Amino acid sequence: MQFRQIDTREWAAAGAALDANGCVVMKGLLADDICARLHCDYVRDDLFRSRVIMSRHGFGRGEYKYFSYPLPGIVASLRTSLYPPLAEIANRWNEAIGVANRYPALHSDFLEICHNVGQIKPAPLMLKYGVDDFNCLHQDRYGEILFPLQVTVLLSEPGDEFEGGEFVLTEQRPRRQSRAEVVPLRRGDAVIFPVHQRPVRGVRGFHRVTMRHGVSLVRAGHRHTLGIIFHDAA
Repeated sequence: MQFRQIDTREWAAAGAALDANGCVVMKGLLADDICARLHCDYVRDDLFRSRVIMSRHGFGRGEYKYFSYPLPGIVASLRTSLYPPLAEIANRWNEAIGVANRYPALHSDFLEICHNVGQIKPAPLMLKYGVDDFNCLHQDRYGEILFPLQVTVLLSEPGDEFEGGEFVLTEQRPRRQSRAEVVPLRRGDAVIFPVHQRPVRGVRGFHRVTMRHGVSLVRAGHRHTLGIIFHDAA
């Protein structure tokens, strides 16, 4: 197996953390050698369908590439394996906020829903940052159908391969000031977080808060990450 298996107890704790804080870190999801292999694969244009230079679009500075189908084995396996427990959390969230839609148990069935509305391009990606690069706060929404949770895996070691470049998550709360959180990650750690919104319990029941994520300024070195997005793009 190319990544660490997450047991039922850890998934239960992850769900509670997502409910309470809007994100959770799964430590050591990928081993160092897998991170290094993915890092090296960034230069292989045959693995990717497109390359985006962030500064050209006002997204920040740095670049990223979207994988093409068929996905590399580790990327496809992560997508398939992480989806079912996350679908349970997503369905619980929809129930909390009164949304009737439910996500199927298998990722292949969810992808069929995406493809039926024309979302056929794979959305997993790799990102590369150098000195003075950053990623503006944003949401990874690529069409009518989206899965409400996503996963980012840090492939580089902070303090060794780069400095700065912290993962940042913000929560825009109704009639209140926004809350920001800097999420500490080591190489191989994965952070799970909402794509768009999440439910928060208030005095009158659940309400939705809007989430955005980004990366702070890289002060030295190079930072690579893997983004696992479960919906496909139009």
